[in-house]
Amino acid sequence: MRPIVPIALCLGIVISVFGQISPYENPLPADPPYYRVRYEASTEPGCLAFPASYTIWIPPGVATLRGVVVHQHGCGEGSCKSGQTGAYDLHWQALAAAHGCALIGPSYEQPEGADCQKWCDPRQGSDVAFQRALADLGIASSHPELATVPWALWGHSGGGHWVGGMALLHPERVAAAWLRSGVPAVVAVEGKPTPYEIPEAALTVPMMCNLGTKEGVTEKEGRFAGVWPGVETFFRTLRSEGGQIGVAIDPFSSHDCGNQRYLAIPWLDTCLSARLPGEPGGTLRPMADAEALMYPLDPGNREPSALTPLPGVAGDLASTIWLPTEEIAQKWVAYVTDTSVADDTPPPAPENLEVNGSELHWEAKADLESGLAAFIIERDGVEIARLPEKGVNNFGRPVFQNLSYSDTPTQPLVTMKFSDETAEVGKIYQYRVRAINTVGLVSE
Repeated sequence: MRPIVPIALCLGIVISVFGQISPYENPLPADPPYYRVRYEASTEPGCLAFPASYTIWIPPGVATLRGVVVHQHGCGEGSCKSGQTGAYDLHWQALAAAHGCALIGPSYEQPEGADCQKWCDPRQGSDVAFQRALADLGIASSHPELATVPWALWGHSGGGHWVGGMALLHPERVAAAWLRSGVPAVVAVEGKPTPYEIPEAALTVPMMCNLGTKEGVTEKEGRFAGVWPGVETFFRTLRSEGGQIGVAIDPFSSHDCGNQRYLAIPWLDTCLSARLPGEPGGTLRPMADAEALMYPLDPGNREPSALTPLPGVAGDLASTIWLPTEEIAQKWVAYVTDTSVADDTPPPAPENLEVNGSELHWEAKADLESGLAAFIIERDGVEIARLPEKGVNNFGRPVFQNLSYSDTPTQPLVTMKFSDETAEVGKIYQYRVRAINTVGLVSE
């Protein structure tokens, strides 16, 4: 059994200050519906060794939150700074809002070259700090239920270790866990971190191990070649005991996140729909075994034999991938083939368009399935511009907010505004704005 560190012990040194500006560069405003707490580092055993800030977005109009979607960055100073924008991502907000959940983006202020294990292993104080942040943010936002609602966890690299660790430590709180390019150590190896115990309850937490093929699957050399062996060990350990866990290998990427969100968000959407309690304060519901499909674990193989569901669970359970539904299985096949997960529904129409002289401002929600790529600006029924004119994303499909290596919006955040430089003074125009999702479908 791991020792339990009282929150009060860490709070002897860790200070929560609402609205305090982090020394990490470019902190974004945290005005409602955003809220932020920040804690200083602690030197007490079992407490967090780095300062950390937690920014949360609360869906407007939600009286009682049903859960929290957690977007956890990876190791290194760059990734930690990218965590500052996690709660501002419109696509992840769409997932959270669809289920009456908040969206939280932690940012651990790890100096470059420092030991990442001091936060990505939740037993080193980040578990305690995270739960304290939820309680404090619950007070700040007038949503005290934040301290007790379930979690849907997403994590990249060291964040994958953190997510997996939290699922093993608190399976009763975790609705689902997506581990991108990182897993916790579950097998005792000399010189490695202390392995986690695997409680029986963790086997009913749906998990997905996701990585790029260049992380040791088809490329066996290089900085990230060790990712797949660790993922495979974690997967086989849980799956051999009946864990509801899958593997999704991006056929193009390395340690960057690529197009994973177009499978991760629908997968989490499916798990949240199935598992969140019907009433606030209830317990998580189990996934329906009758809907699940099994596929062979055959890394890097995109032939039909590897992408065909098994007729039943026969032989070695640890060699079968678990997927929750047929719909998700179809998206998984598309993702592991060429990441072109389909979407046949247009995005929501923009809202609250305001015109002030030649300046246009509006609001928009992202398409749950495929996010938000751009906007079309129309004047008197004729398209006069696209914003942005040409989307850029070095890691996958172009996205309106742009994306960092760690799957968060880049700074400075882009805004929904347009200046019509060709408008004639004194002339009356009618403007309309349409949204475009990342598969090219256009809104009303």
